Amino acid sequence: MHVLLLMFHFLLAITLVVLILLQHGKGADAGAAFGAGASGTVFGSRGSASFLSRTTAVLATFFFITSLTLAYLSGQKIERKSIAEQNLPPVPTQSAPAVPARGTVPSDLPPAAPKTPKGGK
Repeated sequence: MHVLLLMFHFLLAITLVVLILLQHGKGADAGAAFGAGASGTVFGSRGSASFLSRTTAVLATFFFITSLTLAYLSGQKIERKSIAEQNLPPVPTQSAPAVPARGTVPSDLPPAAPKTPKGGK
């Protein structure tokens, strides 16, 4: 469902861009550049809404609704736990052999030979 909604949202965006570019601008007349189109209002006189402007308004409403829906759905994703947080059975580990302390000799080794001075005597 998420993918279908995203595709619909994308198509709405493309359609809105095309419809907005097709519409006739408020100041596109040559007379509007010299003040002929601004009788009484800031943006010129406004007649009844055309088919393109009504369609744009409806599509903009749908675009807004799908944007909010996609934002809501993206916040509802289930967070996946990391491997460390999952309840897995413990793995048996082998303990390392004990290391004797420094200066002690293990009992199972033969005694070391006495050191001879360097000269051979």
